[in-house]
Amino acid sequence: QVQLVESGGGLVQAGGSLRLSCAASGRIFGYYVMGWFRQAPGKEREFVAAIGWSSSSSYYADSVKGRFTISRDNTKNTVYLQTNSLKPKDAAIYYCTASKGAVFSTRASEYDCWGQGTQVAVSS
Repeated sequence: QVQLVESGGGLVQAGGSLRLSCAASGRIFGYYVMGWFRQAPGKEREFVAAIGWSSSSSYYADSVKGRFTISRDNTKNTVYLQTNSLKPKDAAIYYCTASKGAVFSTRASEYDCWGQGTQVAVSS
């Protein structure tokens, strides 16, 4: 089993940036796709971004494309989400996730492991 621990959330003004981190431990080998989802109060968990094992491919939700960047360092078993130009609507709990599948999916049910989440708040 894999354990995922997120960090880096906080309160930021609109237009600001945060770098979220997700440290993975345990039997990480074989979890080819790592990703981020977010969930705002009263809303469903939504896909944000995903990245493949080699970092040569990534996929983003339209709502964050051009503002967020996902990356991973396999030597540190860590995935990052650089969030720039944050908007109030980006406020949510951000969850790190991992999948043994080799295909990017925007559906939360396709992912196998989840972290506890890190809170991102954006003031206008």
